[in-house]
Amino acid sequence: MTHQVTTHDNALEKADLHEIMRLLPHRYPLLLVDSIINIDGNRSAVGIKNVTFNEPHFQGHFPGEPIMPGVLIVEGMAQTSGAIGIRDLKLDKPALVFFMTIDKVKFRKPVVPGDVLEYHVKLIKQRGSICKYECTGIVGGEKVAEAEVQAMLSPSDAKSRSK
Repeated sequence: MTHQVTTHDNALEKADLHEIMRLLPHRYPLLLVDSIINIDGNRSAVGIKNVTFNEPHFQGHFPGEPIMPGVLIVEGMAQTSGAIGIRDLKLDKPALVFFMTIDKVKFRKPVVPGDVLEYHVKLIKQRGSICKYECTGIVGGEKVAEAEVQAMLSPSDAKSRSK
């Protein structure tokens, strides 16, 4: 389901969980985006992840002091970037997104259950089906992580696998 949200005189869109699942092949427990807001084509968006204690990685990372693994934060950034890239292609089935590079990764503060993690993604460069995004993780207005992710969108693989 696609919705229109008006912000600062620009019509920006958002995608709920059903739309994200239509775009991406990921499913729980590896789907790390609950909704995406402020979508501006494939140029930028904000993914939202409601971090909850019942997620399986918290059983072992770390008992008594649950912290969201950094690799999952980067994966959520990539999923947000991939979803808006795929959405921009206007496909009727999910497409696969393959990581090519992950650069300039920094973690600044732990993400814990109860946090609302925002993945702010912005397109840096696109060449054909390869896109590079600048990503920032934010909780409560504070930067918790950052990275640049580059991936290849592969809609033909998804179509052949889903038959």
